[in-house]
Amino acid sequence: MSQWVEAMRSGAYDAAWAFAEETLREREAATRDDPAKPYHQRWVWDGRPFEGRNVLVRCYHGLGDTLQFARFLPLLAARAAKVTVEVQPRLRPLLEGLMGAGSINFRSFDVANPLPPADVDVEITELDFALRASPQDVQPPYLAVSPAFLPSRTIGLCYGAGDWDADRSVPTAMFAPLCRRASILTLMPEPTALDVFNPGGCPFDIGQTAALVAGAQLVITVDTMIAHLAGAIGKPVWLLLKSEPDWRWSPDARTSPWYPSTRLYVQPRAGDWEAVLAHVEQDLAALTALQPERIA
Repeated sequence: MSQWVEAMRSGAYDAAWAFAEETLREREAATRDDPAKPYHQRWVWDGRPFEGRNVLVRCYHGLGDTLQFARFLPLLAARAAKVTVEVQPRLRPLLEGLMGAGSINFRSFDVANPLPPADVDVEITELDFALRASPQDVQPPYLAVSPAFLPSRTIGLCYGAGDWDADRSVPTAMFAPLCRRASILTLMPEPTALDVFNPGGCPFDIGQTAALVAGAQLVITVDTMIAHLAGAIGKPVWLLLKSEPDWRWSPDARTSPWYPSTRLYVQPRAGDWEAVLAHVEQDLAALTALQPERIA
């Protein structure tokens, strides 16, 4: 796994796929899509080809994972006879606006009643390996979102990443100086004491959230679905990361091949959000001084 992570982070995708191929050969066929395991721990694609077959894409991971790998769906549709995507219900309206996805059938994923197998099943995060496709093969923007009308130079802010990995979240109060420097819109679905122009929070609706993200000039966010949403529509993103981030972000890089409009801010030491926020405030001050027409 560590070798695969290193290969993915360095852009050595052929090496990463070789590691994945070796893992696939070692798997027991009987454990494929094992109902005894939680959905996010299952493997689905068994290596069979897509050409001329009906393919079911299952979305078993997080919302951000689905948004990240949805870019490959049109590539799959060009090879398969039919593609159905069993997608998280909250994302379905958004993915129906995926560029090049006119022939793809989206169905809402009911965890209690998943769709029956097709000729070929694949989990959406397996698509890069299954198609041998890299981020460079499908560059953002690949999601079409109509922007909400927001005041000029609005910055969208997301500081919480959920309870499952609390280390990704930044204490809310640390953003108070940032809110005094810029016009901030919170993208969190909860009330906040921060000085933002929507203190009641962002609607708990993906479509409305996407419109707000599209209307902002810059998004500052922790590692959560908002980062993928903003990156997928090509929005400038400043991504705040813990010292050892998820596999898709390199702690030694400032940019990401998955989302070229994203700038990475990585903790220099575990838990050191102060250094991260100081860097963000410094960069934001420089942008404010320049008074650009667009923040990027």
